[in-house]
Amino acid sequence: MEPNSYNSKGLLFWIRAARLRTLPLSISGILAGSGWAVIQGSFRGSIFLSALLTTVFFQVLSNFANDYGDGVKGTDQKGRVGPERLLQHSNAAKKILKRVLYLLTVLSIVSAGCTLYLSFGFDVTYWLIFMALTLASITAAIGYTVGKHAYGYLGLGDVFVFLFFGALAVWGSAFLYTKTWDPYATWPLVVVIGMGSVAVLNLNNMRDAPNDALSGKHTLAVRLGPRYMLWYHALLIISILSMTTYWIAIQLSEWTLVILYIPVFFLLKHLRISWLVRTPNNWDGELKTVALSTFFWSLGWFLWTIAAQF
Repeated sequence: MEPNSYNSKGLLFWIRAARLRTLPLSISGILAGSGWAVIQGSFRGSIFLSALLTTVFFQVLSNFANDYGDGVKGTDQKGRVGPERLLQHSNAAKKILKRVLYLLTVLSIVSAGCTLYLSFGFDVTYWLIFMALTLASITAAIGYTVGKHAYGYLGLGDVFVFLFFGALAVWGSAFLYTKTWDPYATWPLVVVIGMGSVAVLNLNNMRDAPNDALSGKHTLAVRLGPRYMLWYHALLIISILSMTTYWIAIQLSEWTLVILYIPVFFLLKHLRISWLVRTPNNWDGELKTVALSTFFWSLGWFLWTIAAQF
């Protein structure tokens, strides 16, 4: 699509900016935590659907906020690799985008409130804790690129992604059902989903590293440099393989969980390709592989827990 064909009021313009391809990855933590709830006999469909909707709102909010922050700072130059951004060719979208961010913030809070009601009723203690986590999630979604101290520009994006997409998504969603926090039993799920999510971010930052460096966006990939960002990426993928092996092993006789090695195989294949073809265009093409592999890992686990009940 040519730059002059972008229209701030066009539906396709906003659908593209929402980056719907990121949604499967965003719900991976909910699937993993919900699978644990199934094993514990605490799963409820209403909570599951409401939590999924809330996560989708968070993700779309994050995507639009990312576009806004990078656009305002001038990070998204015309020569960047990857999908075109809202403000990259249309400054007219800035005011509309701010209104969309406000709307998505409200929708996220309302959806989170519905989820809390379905899970905890009107228990004040739980409401205070989880609403604080909701506000923290919204702040993190916006603060990645927006503001003078955007943490994405300081190289802290990987840490926040692991905390919110891994730890909070898995442990938080499991708690919605079980009302208990069992970090020692579920930490492998946190590591797999967290590292998969970080791997997607790192691959995205590897792709954008040349442009980010020129724009003053010092992501971890920029700080590590061309050589070590690849070693770091390899560490993320290998950790998923190791944790998958550990997770299957502690299930003892549940050999059918070996299905989780299928998405891991594609991750390892991706890692080989990423090392052999070290170009931004190739890394952009590999983003889908990493995101969908993480999603299918969590989906495979979730479906396995359901099948195991019969």
